[in-house]
This record gives sequence, C-alpha cells and structure tokens, in this order.
Amino acid sequence: MDLFEEPNDNAHDFSVSEISGAIKRVVEDQFGHVRVRGEVGRVVLARTGHLYFDLKDDRNVLAAVSWKGQVSKLSHRPEEGMEVVATGRLTTFGPQSKYQLNVEDIRPAGAGALMAMLEKRKAMLSAEGLFAAERKKPLPFLPEIIGVVTSPTGAVIRDILHRLQDRFPRKVLVWPVAVQGQGCAAQVAAAIEGFNRLTPGGALPRPDLIIVARGGGSIEDLWGFNEEIVVRAAAASDIPLISAVGHETDTTLIDFAADVRAPTPTAAAELAVPVRNELMAWVDSQGGRLMRAATQGVDHRKQRLRDLARALPQRDHLLDGPRQRLDLLTDKLENARAAVIARKRLALAEVGGHLRPSILSRRLAEESRRVADRGERLPPALERLTERKHEALGSRADRLRPQQVAAQVDRQGERLTVLLRRLSDRATRRVADDHARLAALDRLRQTLGYEATLNRGYAVVWDGDRVITTKGEAEKIARLDIQFADGRLVVGKGGTAQPTKSTPSKAPDQGSLF
Repeated sequence: MDLFEEPNDNAHDFSVSEISGAIKRVVEDQFGHVRVRGEVGRVVLARTGHLYFDLKDDRNVLAAVSWKGQVSKLSHRPEEGMEVVATGRLTTFGPQSKYQLNVEDIRPAGAGALMAMLEKRKAMLSAEGLFAAERKKPLPFLPEIIGVVTSPTGAVIRDILHRLQDRFPRKVLVWPVAVQGQGCAAQVAAAIEGFNRLTPGGALPRPDLIIVARGGGSIEDLWGFNEEIVVRAAAASDIPLISAVGHETDTTLIDFAADVRAPTPTAAAELAVPVRNELMAWVDSQGGRLMRAATQGVDHRKQRLRDLARALPQRDHLLDGPRQRLDLLTDKLENARAAVIARKRLALAEVGGHLRPSILSRRLAEESRRVADRGERLPPALERLTERKHEALGSRADRLRPQQVAAQVDRQGERLTVLLRRLSDRATRRVADDHARLAALDRLRQTLGYEATLNRGYAVVWDGDRVITTKGEAEKIARLDIQFADGRLVVGKGGTAQPTKSTPSKAPDQGSLF
C-alpha cells in the first residue's frame, strides 16, 4: 500500500513509530550522501564523546551530529563561526521529531575560512601566553642526544641525519609519526610528551633537544601542526624544541610555541649543532692565543723585574749604615753599663752609711720590749675577762631557776672555753708573726749593712757616731776614725795614724730579741 495515497473511508491507522520510521527511510533514501555548506553555530561535545553542532545560513538551521568514532576521524574540528563543507547522510531522530545531518567529514569552505580559523586560534593561544618570549628556552650548545619527531620514510629525516653527520655527529632518536592527515596532531603531541617523560640516563636516554620536522605542503597538509593539542604540547615541553615545519614561507602555530623556528629541516640540523671542524679550529686558535698571551705576560714581568732590580740599591750599601749604628750603640751600651753600676754602688753605700748599727739596735730593742709588754699584759686581760663573764653569769643566774642556771652556766662555760682557745691561738699567731717580722728586719739590716761593701775596697769615715761624707766636713774635724774591712784606723791632723785593732770590727752586742 502506498503510504502517500489519497485517504478513503477504509484508511489504515498508523502508529507514531510507523510514521516516524517511514519518514526516516524516505529521508535516508533520498539524501543518503550529501554535502552541506554553511556556518557552524552552537558546538557541544557530550560526555559520551559525541559532537553536536548546528549548520546555518541566513534563513535556516540544520542540526548536525558526529558520533564518537567519527569525531576522532574528522580532519578539522568544527568551531563556532567557521564556514565549512560538511559531508554525511541525512537522517531523522524520532524521539524529538527532527531531522539532522550525521557528519562523517568536515572541511573549511576554502582557504579564507581556514585562515580565519587559524587567526582566531592564534589569538586565543597568544592570549594565554603560550607564545611569550620569556617562555623560550635556550638551545644547548652541543647536545649529546637529539630527538626527531617526523615521518621515518620521508626525505626529511635523511636530510637531518646527513646534515648532522657533516657538521657534528650526534646520537639521534627518531619518533615516527604521521605528518599529515587525521592522526597527525595526536601523534605529534604524544611524541613530544613521550620524549619529555623519558628518564635522563635511562635505558632509553632522554634527548637534550627535540626537532619537529616536516617538508613543505599546502595549508591543509600542514594543518595538523596548527592544532591546539600540538601547540600546547610544544609550549609545555621541558626539553628545548626546534620547529622545522614546511618551507621558509610556511608558518604554523607550532612555530610560535617552539623555542626556535627553523625555516627548513636542514636549517634545524644546523641550529642544533655547531660545525666540528670550525669548533676545533677555533679551539686551536684560542689555545695559540692563550699560549702567546702567557708567554708575553711572563716576558713582560721578567723585564719589569729586571728594571726594578736595577733601581734597587746594593745589599752591602743598605747594611753599611745599620752596621755603623750598631757599633756606636755597642760602645754606648758598655759605657752606660759601667756608669749604671757605679751609680748603684754609690747609692748603696749612701744607704748603708745611714743604717748605723746603733739605730738598728735601738729599733730591735724597742720591738722586743713591745712584744714582751704585750706578753705580760695578756694573762691579766684573760683573768679580767673571765671574772667579768662569771659576774655576768652570776647576775643572770639570780634571775633564773636552778635548772636554767646550770644549763646557762654550761653553755657559757663552753663558749668561754672556745673564746679562750681562740684568744690563745690568736696571741700565739701574733707573737709568731712578730718574731718573723723581727727576723726579716734583721736580715734586711744585714743585707743593707755596709760591712759587705768594705770587703770590696771601700771605707767609712766616722766622727764618733756620725758619718763624714764630704771633704769640707773632714777638714773641720781634728780626729777621724776610718773603718776598713779588717779594722779601724784613727787619723789626726798631725798625720799620725793609730790602728785600733788588727781584726775586723764587730757590731755592738744587741742582746736577745726575745
């Protein structure tokens, strides 16, 4: 039965699902494969991975959908405002009574649309700071290992290896990727991230430099290097990265995110390593310059030293003056020593003359009497102190009971005993100190006495108990008593001399000090 025949009285009643299914079959039969040109409107990526968006013109809107398996195969992701040509089949969605385009492929509608989308994406990524100059990393001067992200079958890898061999051979790790088509962007981004995840010094060593390279082509061929995932991977790379995509006039977004852009893959190899022969020649040249500079420096300092040596005086001339001053000071030192000894002897004689035996004897006798007097006064003082203590105890005992009196008497008796012992010890120490001081004074008298000086050839002139020290005093005295080491000689004005004894004179008896 024809679904669209004119209704009659015996018309069949269709269910909603039957009508929806019939419409779906008609639409899919009539529009099994179509290409639709329009502007992308609202774009929504569901959690399931399906992509929903709108295609519109100035009058109508067409709903479009790409299932999860189709999204990964799209050569270009639709973006709002982008003019595209979508290829797919028209179908319906019964639960919502709408028709939609199931998109299998989508391409920008001409180069102008691609460039507009490229500029929009470039502005967005630049606003995030991915192209900032401060993010750029310097290239290593001489990398040990170079990682190359490119197709392993193209001419690009052969050009890079050949150029590295000519300039400075290095180890190269090749990460094979597709350089165009649907899987290009994902593979390039995975290769950059994979090189960065390698462990330095591991079984597969991490490269010191990465080169992302591809030969020339159209904007559609190079579009994989304009994808956001590739740009973000290049910007996030911790390893310095050189972008060498296309020819010198080709520009992709990875060029802006890379640390250095090379116009061609061959130029990338030249940027990666220096020329070994030129480097060796430069090292030899610098070594020669260093040797010449060192030699010239040593020669210059030798000449300078010789010039300074000629300006210096002779060693013997420098020592002539100090030697002469030393001789003068030596003579002065000997004379000064003799003069000092003479002055000290004269001063000692004068001091010894004033310390007469009679004076010392009187001082010793006075000290002896003072010590004896204190010794005689000590027992009566102790007796009086004892009597006063007993009287004090007696007066206090009258006011106390017998038991208290007995206890008080015992305590006072003990205290008195201690005091008497302390007083006796102190008196004994005082007497001992006085004896020691007297002994010290006697030793001082003997040390400062003049008798020892007489043994060295000196004499003392006496006028009775007075010492004569000047010539004028001696002329006024009629009789002089001259004391020598072995005795005294009396000299009168008539010139006669009478010896008093033939033996050395003795000091008068001083008596006992104690």
